[in-house]
Amino acid sequence: MNDATLPLAGTAATALPVSTRVMNLATFLTQSARRLPEEIALVMGDRRWTWAEFEARTDALAAALQDRLGLKKGDRVLCQSQNCPEMMQAMFAVWRAGGVWVPANFRQTPEEVAYQVQASGAVGLVCNAAFPDHAAACGDLGFTLTIGGNAFGTSLEALTEDYMGQRPRVAVVDRDDPCWFFFTSGTTGRPKASVLTHGQMAFVVTNHLADLMPGLTPEDASLVVAPLSHGAGVHQLTQVARGVKTVLMPSEKFDVETVCALIAEWRVSTIFTVPTILKLIVEHPAAATADLSSLRYVIYAGAPMYREDQKRALEVLGPVLVQYFGLGEVTGAITVLPTWLHSATDDGLTGTCGFARTGLEVQVQDDSGNEVVPGETGEICVTGLAVFAGYWNNPKANAESFRNGWFRTGDLGHMDARGFFYITGRKSDMFISGGSNVYPREVEEKILTHPAISEVAVLGMPDPLWGEVGWAVCVPRQGAQVTPEDLAAHLDGKLSRYKLPRRFVMWDALPKSAYGKITKKMIREELERRELSGDAQA
Repeated sequence: MNDATLPLAGTAATALPVSTRVMNLATFLTQSARRLPEEIALVMGDRRWTWAEFEARTDALAAALQDRLGLKKGDRVLCQSQNCPEMMQAMFAVWRAGGVWVPANFRQTPEEVAYQVQASGAVGLVCNAAFPDHAAACGDLGFTLTIGGNAFGTSLEALTEDYMGQRPRVAVVDRDDPCWFFFTSGTTGRPKASVLTHGQMAFVVTNHLADLMPGLTPEDASLVVAPLSHGAGVHQLTQVARGVKTVLMPSEKFDVETVCALIAEWRVSTIFTVPTILKLIVEHPAAATADLSSLRYVIYAGAPMYREDQKRALEVLGPVLVQYFGLGEVTGAITVLPTWLHSATDDGLTGTCGFARTGLEVQVQDDSGNEVVPGETGEICVTGLAVFAGYWNNPKANAESFRNGWFRTGDLGHMDARGFFYITGRKSDMFISGGSNVYPREVEEKILTHPAISEVAVLGMPDPLWGEVGWAVCVPRQGAQVTPEDLAAHLDGKLSRYKLPRRFVMWDALPKSAYGKITKKMIREELERRELSGDAQA
């Protein structure tokens, strides 16, 4: 057939696309189980699951979900559990049966989890036996499966054994069929359910493997040090796709000595974490003596890493750092700074979060949605296949978050002439002092160059004269002595006068989210509480 005889695309007879069907995400597990049936897939303490066992357990649970529990395509299943093999089994089983995975942050209160059940419209609950109050708060659902016991609901393990050897009807899915409700961290209000789809997530897995961890093989091993409910769960999906062993911490307690021991024992090559956890690892004495030579990719995300912490990590771990910038709504895939662009010396890229991810377009835009010139600050916006389908049942948030097809991240920053991006801070973090914009991250970077300071957060606080002024909440290094006067002297000449904090507050630690991230909302709440109670220390 030559060009002259080709039918016109989009006519009634040949409306495109012909098909939007895509692979069910649970197929990644099947593929690895076929290639590597007797190799180890999951490790937790003394427990070991081979790929064949992982696949068989997932098949059995998926069959039970369909035949005994009545799960239908599109039904949402909420999970309240700390990391364990059964949590990963349940995730793949829900997908295989056609359901939507709705993982909660297991450190949330029962009331917060109950809200997520209501907001997502979940019909079922997978709950660890350690959380009876959470299960009770969720009320009567279609079913409740209990991990690690059957004090309430039905034992997930017993149900799996009942259906071992049975095969489910693997759900047929389209590109835009939801597979995961990824709840935002709720730093500016109640968490919203970001709808992730089968087609989107297949792209993200491919993109992560290309941009973050090229060359993974079954010889690799991945250590999980963050909750599987969010970014770590996405990361582990990529490991399953390549037949990489997943090593879970033996308990929910984070312990650097255990981390180092597991890296050495399993020759761990990939870790996904956040800057605050990475900082804890590299500053711990155990990291100086442990065998960490197997590490190839230590991936950090969730927040920018301060330059001083970045240099320390490179000194301890070597050239293995990978940074990515992203949000749950874009499943992390906005920019990447790969290993070869991390440097302990100032090389002209200091402070960058990298360049646009493969297949994504990133722009810095003004308030009208126009792209600004390189070097000018604006809002970072993104479009591409990694962008989510929108917030579930939240048209107002969708209208605010999308403009002309671009997702608005709410992060401020700029791009240089070579296409490298620099984050200034959250749009909500910027404050105006005496008519001038102040971006807290710039001030925080300068404060952290003082050798006595371990952590810092700068916030804009009300001021009758200037409108807002900066307060710097500082955490001194262990054993260090530093005064507000010392810090003011250290900053003199390094920042414009209007950017200098008007008050320095010393705390023993900064409050952090369940994912180990420093959030300005929590710090502001704590500041206000201490001010009201008279506990603030200046």
